[in-house]
Amino acid sequence: MSQVVVAFSAVEELAEFVHSVLCDKDALDPTQAPLFRTPLKRSGRVCGLVFHVEGPRLLRTSAVWSSDDNCIIFYDSSGLRFREVTLSEK
Repeated sequence: MSQVVVAFSAVEELAEFVHSVLCDKDALDPTQAPLFRTPLKRSGRVCGLVFHVEGPRLLRTSAVWSSDDNCIIFYDSSGLRFREVTLSEK
């Protein structure tokens, strides 16, 4: 599992990065595999997002972004972590 540090100025840039990593993992075409997002809430406030991409044959890869911990953890279709990214402030 590789760990890198990246910085994004907007959530949309973060989403594009996550979409790219998830599609690259399983050689999916980003135009054919849309990115879905679900907000994570703690005590009524949004504290992160769950992203997932669905591919053929029930393939589903996902990532969890925690705004409190400033990290993104990526999971393959079997649920195993394959990458962790730490976010830095820009």
